[in-house]
Amino acid sequence: MVRGSRIAGTVAIASLVLVGGAATAGAVEATTHDNPTTYDNYVALGDSYASGVGAGEYGDSGDCKRSANAYPQLYADAGGIGDFRSVACLGANTHDVRAQADSLSADTDLVTLSVGGNDAGFVDVMIDCTTSFDQGCIDRVDEAKEFADTTLPGLLDGVYDEIRANAPDAEVFVFGYPRFYEIDGSCNAGLSDTKRAAINSGADALAETISERARAAGFTFVDVRDDFAGHEICSDDWWMRSVTWPIDESYHPTATGHELGYLPALQAAAG
Repeated sequence: MVRGSRIAGTVAIASLVLVGGAATAGAVEATTHDNPTTYDNYVALGDSYASGVGAGEYGDSGDCKRSANAYPQLYADAGGIGDFRSVACLGANTHDVRAQADSLSADTDLVTLSVGGNDAGFVDVMIDCTTSFDQGCIDRVDEAKEFADTTLPGLLDGVYDEIRANAPDAEVFVFGYPRFYEIDGSCNAGLSDTKRAAINSGADALAETISERARAAGFTFVDVRDDFAGHEICSDDWWMRSVTWPIDESYHPTATGHELGYLPALQAAAG
């Protein structure tokens, strides 16, 4: 779980990018089920993209900001899953999600998660890209991509091993992150197209690493880039927040993004 000091330190800009993730994307690598699958015990793990930061209606979840509009809750409601629990939390990294995996058991038959963006430092990426020139943004994104290529795989393997050990029979769906920006889109988002393209390339690097390690663990990678195509920041129909207030909700999917982006992707993958 995210420690209070971590949240206090990052909440200001926390989730300023994935925070649960910076962006990720792609085409779902999951196989669409012909028949709906019935699950009895569902646990949602992960960062702010899994908890639903940016989607509102956080109830009594405190700093973790678990939304009633987040795709895990929507999926549980739609499927009538009575035994559902989300332990996803704003600011979570791989270390935190390994701790969240203690919520799993041999009875757990469905797990969803998103993690990796905070480890790769995409909060800092967004800060640097907002405050620096184009080359400074590109350089910082390249650092994050290098981390995603060299260090993140081992961290993800540790998370996935923990999940499998605690929930040996569960189906596990690992989510990527959407790209943030539509390039050449029309809006006053404050970043040049050069910076937007660099940030999107960081999302693609995350997708490549996360999908590869998820497959190696025997899990299903669900890539939402195509689902959000045409709905990024600066598109004609945003499903993502740009800089907003509260600041920790910046660069996160809206309730519509969860309902029309993430939820259908999960339904297509899991039934």
